[in-house]
Amino acid sequence: MNRQGRAICLALSVCILVTLSSGFSLAAAGAVKNVIVLVPDGCGSTHTTLARWYKGSPLALDEVLTGGVKTYAAESLITDSAPAATAFATGYKSNSKFVSVLPEKVTIPGLAQQGDPFKPVATVLEGAKLAGKATGIVATSNIQHATPAAFSSHNFNRNDYNDIAEQQVYQGMDVVLGGGKKYLLPKSAGGARTDNEDLVQVLRSMGYDIVENTGALMNSSASRIWGMFAGDAMAYDMDRDPAKEPSLAQMTQKAIEVLSKDPDGFFLFVEGSEVDWASHANDPVGVIGDVLAFDAAVMVALDFAKKDGQTLVVAFTDHGNGGMSIGSKQSDHNYDRLPYSAVLDLLKKAKISGQGLEARLSADRSNIIEAVAQYYGITDLKPEEIEAIRTAKPGSMNYAVGPIISGRCNVGWTTTGHSGEDVFLYSYGPSKITGLVENAEIAAKVAEAMGFSLNDLNSKMFVKARPAFEALGAKVDWNNIDAANPVLVVEKGNVKAELPVSKNVITINGGIRYMKGLTVFSRGTTFVPREALDLFAAVAK
Repeated sequence: MNRQGRAICLALSVCILVTLSSGFSLAAAGAVKNVIVLVPDGCGSTHTTLARWYKGSPLALDEVLTGGVKTYAAESLITDSAPAATAFATGYKSNSKFVSVLPEKVTIPGLAQQGDPFKPVATVLEGAKLAGKATGIVATSNIQHATPAAFSSHNFNRNDYNDIAEQQVYQGMDVVLGGGKKYLLPKSAGGARTDNEDLVQVLRSMGYDIVENTGALMNSSASRIWGMFAGDAMAYDMDRDPAKEPSLAQMTQKAIEVLSKDPDGFFLFVEGSEVDWASHANDPVGVIGDVLAFDAAVMVALDFAKKDGQTLVVAFTDHGNGGMSIGSKQSDHNYDRLPYSAVLDLLKKAKISGQGLEARLSADRSNIIEAVAQYYGITDLKPEEIEAIRTAKPGSMNYAVGPIISGRCNVGWTTTGHSGEDVFLYSYGPSKITGLVENAEIAAKVAEAMGFSLNDLNSKMFVKARPAFEALGAKVDWNNIDAANPVLVVEKGNVKAELPVSKNVITINGGIRYMKGLTVFSRGTTFVPREALDLFAAVAK
């Protein structure tokens, strides 16, 4: 190579190193443009097998099977959804109920301590946003539920929906579609918030198009959309009113349509949330309906990726659920002669899930026999089955109907909880992921594909506020006048900064700035983006 060629190579090398070193704000050259991550929560291999038999043709997932995923958490061989989602959003295994914060305890042999307990850690969605990409999350649960929450917030309690909702609003994502409206509204407006904040009005002030039914979503031409299709969770796909609640495929299609307009690319997370809930109830009808609804969303993502050529699609579940099997104790002695009809005929007669049945029963549940015959084709209910349906608690009808259907179609279950087996990995496109991988490896591979390092991102996004500001000679205190909305107060001389918790806002001497990261209060410690220190230091010289 001549001198000029060596000089060009050296220049290129320097450019690449500079790009990588600032990867949180600029994706590396040649990186994947778009990433779509799809998760059917709680979906084991039997779930997809049964759904395939029901459908009668291959699933969209089948053509992109590339490996497997190890699902265990930091303290348990069987993971909760929150630490599972934390692993594939941040690259760190964590504890039960923890959403994108480091674990308090690590007990699994061979797994190293993960760092400061309860410290928030950066997600691939946050990294994509800081790399200039459009971002979005889609789910059929309330959008504040564990798995979408792990990509878009940080909390050691997955059930703190009010705080998670606030963080999501101030995360600045471009598209958010799912349920959970009540966690955005104060109690005075019929919501669940106890801090009197109306986050729907905040979203409107931020320029979001707020949509609440299928038509409004599909007709929206906005560049920022927040879809609220239910007060809490959306319905099972088999039960939903298509005019009120869009399908997962429709939400995925719209999200891609909006996000793909960004010339820098996008990151999209999609969850088929309620496969998990049907599995907890041992309800094969709910499982089949929502697995197929999820698979339709996968087809949407793959169709886009195949045409686009610059999109990585990754799909996997977070854990198994229910120990579901085709075959049960009833088939102990005839499993090798079990016909297709003994499993599928009854399932194909079902028109609704148990949740859907509950909505169609009379107030005194006197029409059980007629309703079950109409919607499930069962005309010989046993007395104990009628009693199970009659006495089912409100909101738990799936737990009564699921076992009845399972017992009649040779579907077995070992638990109403999660299970700890390895699960399938599906991937397509540039930088596709293959082989048997740890759930935490997925985050690192997705970040690498987009051209940034999660380690580098963490050093810039979550700095312990008190020691960092005190190192600048500042005094750090709290404004707790409104206890539900605490504000970190930083003062040096005549400079005063205020940082409300769970927001990306910093006010310095009355001037409001919006940071590229959140102020997070986690188990007694406040963390701020390094940007907050830089902004304060620039004024308080």
